[in-house]
Formats: sequence, structure tokens, C-alpha cells
Amino acid sequence: MIYITPVAQKHFSKLLVGKKSGTQIRVFVVNPGTVRAECGVCFCPPEEFKPSDMVIKFDLFSVHIDPIYMPFLKDAKIDVIINKLDSQLTIKAPNATKECNNTINEMNHDSLEDRVRHVLQFQINPQLELHGGSVSLVRITEDLLAVIKFYGGCNGCAMASYTIKEGIETTLKNLFPELKGVLDMTQHQHGTHSFY
Repeated sequence: MIYITPVAQKHFSKLLVGKKSGTQIRVFVVNPGTVRAECGVCFCPPEEFKPSDMVIKFDLFSVHIDPIYMPFLKDAKIDVIINKLDSQLTIKAPNATKECNNTINEMNHDSLEDRVRHVLQFQINPQLELHGGSVSLVRITEDLLAVIKFYGGCNGCAMASYTIKEGIETTLKNLFPELKGVLDMTQHQHGTHSFY
């Protein structure tokens, strides 16, 4: 389970005051189970709550966590160190770099679709969540194109095409050379939800 110190709880409560009503905190891991693993914290407005989220309730807010990150966040501690000039959020997660049963190496026997979904969930989405967005795999075509769909802050974002080519497509093609490319089937509608 995640431990959030009383100082960090107070810090989060203050930050949430100016946010949209119902906004909570989301904790995630970028590149979990690798030496490059990093834990992150972001705001989580109500429209980004997922039915599958693990929810940890505190006195003044709740923390939402995608269940896939739970093994990596076991025994994690979130604290805020305050000095005279500023404050710094610290996250210690001793299991973030440990391989769990879901790692890509152990998924090699799974279908290409399952492996691509895994990478989107574990490597791409944690980065997109920083901007309030996510992406999912719709299907792999017969021509070996990965058809994806954006949600949240990525829907209508002016940077979506760059994210696809430079981020998602490059990552997927490096990991899965058999893939020919990525197609975006999102009906992009720019609005207040869009990151850019």
C-alpha cells in the first residue's frame, strides 16, 4: 500500500483547492519494472476516473491508481520536504524497478495485439496521463498497422500527430519491427479538455 505522510496530505489538499470540484490525485509509474522506472503524481478530474481504478481515501482527498501499477507501488512513500525557500515532493517506491509477472519479457508468447496493449498501458499512457490523456489500441489490421484512439487531454490536442509519429509509432516499431505504422481513429475535437 502507498503511505502518504501527513505533510504530503496537507500539501495535496492545498493544491486541490483551486482545482475543478471533485478533482483528486492520481499516482502512476512510467516505465515500471525497468531501471528507468519513475513514479509520478498528477491531478485527476472526475471525468478521468476509471471504473477499474484502485481508490485510496484520505481525509480530504482520494488517490486513484490503475491496478496494473499496484505491484510497483507496493511500500511506496510520498512525502514533502519543506525548507526555507521551497518545498519538494519526494516519492520512494522500492518496487518500481522490480520486474513483475506482467513484464514484456514474459509476454513474448502473447499475441502482438496483447504486447502492443501492454506497452501502451505501461510505457505510453503514464506519460500521456501527465497531460490528462490516454491512448488505447483498437486493433491491429491485416496490414500490421496499429489502430489507436486518444482520450482526455489528448483528444483534440494540437500535438497529437507529433505524439503519434515521434512518440507512439517510434516506440512501437522499435519494440515490434513487424508493425508497419500507427493509425489514429480519434474524432479529434479541440476543447477545454485538450492539452494544447
